[in-house]
Amino acid sequence: METRELTVVAGSFVTFQLLFSVVSPRLSTVITPGYGRLPSTKLTEWNSRLVSTVHALVVGLFCLYILWFDDVVNADPVWGDPSLVKLNVAITCGYLLYDLVLLACNWSTMGDSFFVCHHLAALYAYGYVLTRGVLPYFANFRLISELSTPFVNQRWFFEMLKYPRSHRLVVVNGVAMAVVFFLVRTAVMPSYWGSVFATFGTEDFARLGLAAQVAWITSCIALDILNTIWMYKIARGCYKVLTGRSGRKPKDGAEKEAPADGKPVNNHTD
Repeated sequence: METRELTVVAGSFVTFQLLFSVVSPRLSTVITPGYGRLPSTKLTEWNSRLVSTVHALVVGLFCLYILWFDDVVNADPVWGDPSLVKLNVAITCGYLLYDLVLLACNWSTMGDSFFVCHHLAALYAYGYVLTRGVLPYFANFRLISELSTPFVNQRWFFEMLKYPRSHRLVVVNGVAMAVVFFLVRTAVMPSYWGSVFATFGTEDFARLGLAAQVAWITSCIALDILNTIWMYKIARGCYKVLTGRSGRKPKDGAEKEAPADGKPVNNHTD
């Protein structure tokens, strides 16, 4: 790994930590008074989700720029010039490391094995991009999935601020979340795997070597299994909201709400 990528990974890690511990608490207090009324465990998750949204917007938009304008990478998906892709991947790796540390430090309230598997699989695959500069197109394509994260986080923000599920903003965000999640994580699977299969048997694929081939294919399979599970939960939650069905029946006169998409409290879908 070159010095530039190491610097970006370290800088990304520190930047996201500062956003979590310094910027988010101050900004959130200004944006909404509801932030100060949250319990400490929810404050931690609120800050982590705000950071998650910032990361998703930065990386997701950068990803689209590369996809639309980096002709070298698009022309040679396996060995094209990875300079811009490596920069974007380095930002993501710094974020993933920050988030793993955060999850470890708050495991009792935020820990989720799905997200740990997601992060480790991504770091495993992206390590080859940073160290060998291979598969730039496929690494960048994977980062499109980040564009769904802001909607997932916004659903949680609405829930913490006690917006009713029938509120127009909640419904619109829920539908947008399901649609965008489907488009950037599920609908792209055939196109992505078609491009993957097109490289099989080529000289470029052979040059990767067995280790890189295994890292690439196995991590992609793991990530797509997780994305399929999450898509099912989000679609089920969206259906319940649109049809007016509640996740649970009221108990002892109080409504016991579950997350609208049936997911665990922690939603770091990066």
